[in-house]
Amino acid sequence: MSLMRHNSGEGSEPTYATVEIAGEELYLLPEKAIYWPSRRCLFIADLHLGKVSHFRKNGIAVPMEAQRNNEEKLHLLLDSLDVAEVVILGDLFHAAHNAEWQVVERLTTRYLDTTFHLVEGNHDILDIDQYSSARLIVHTGVWELGPFSLSHEPLPTTQGYNLCGHIHPGVILRGRGRQRLRLPCFYLDHAQGILPAFGAFTGLYVLSAKDGGRVYAVTDASILDVSVNN
Repeated sequence: MSLMRHNSGEGSEPTYATVEIAGEELYLLPEKAIYWPSRRCLFIADLHLGKVSHFRKNGIAVPMEAQRNNEEKLHLLLDSLDVAEVVILGDLFHAAHNAEWQVVERLTTRYLDTTFHLVEGNHDILDIDQYSSARLIVHTGVWELGPFSLSHEPLPTTQGYNLCGHIHPGVILRGRGRQRLRLPCFYLDHAQGILPAFGAFTGLYVLSAKDGGRVYAVTDASILDVSVNN
């Protein structure tokens, strides 16, 4: 396994957080993804590709920069990590087929040694042949992978530890005076881990730590455990 970044260093903030879940070591990455080194597996959720083009088609002037950022971040992860499998926890594509599907095709054809999985989400409405032609293996419902129960939406009970997305978790950090900063976050408790939305053009649903849960805020370059402040 090769992780081309550092977890800690004198005088510097950690660039990722290491957590142990279900007996497995996982890395929470500032790119809003989870890396499972023992399986060489990358988890991401809620890319919502196609959303920018969908809005522009309907007369809403959303800059294409959001779509480019998504693609660049995907390639950065796959170029810097030793990844055998990518698991997308739902909502890969936001709308009906449009030009942004080329992002998916460029990704899966460039990394031919990587297997791409899609755990079907509520926005994944394309024909199964569209996914198959892009080398995506689609899983409907809950997919059991090792000690993890993988789903798009958070589930009340599962066989294994539930990794999921869907709600686009975020956290509000409060500073002196009335300073407030909204950031995406990972939310982890004893039974469930909710990933932040990978896509750049998504909203946030604010969560707070409760019942032993932990909140890890995501900045551009680091992961911050802010559980005690929420």
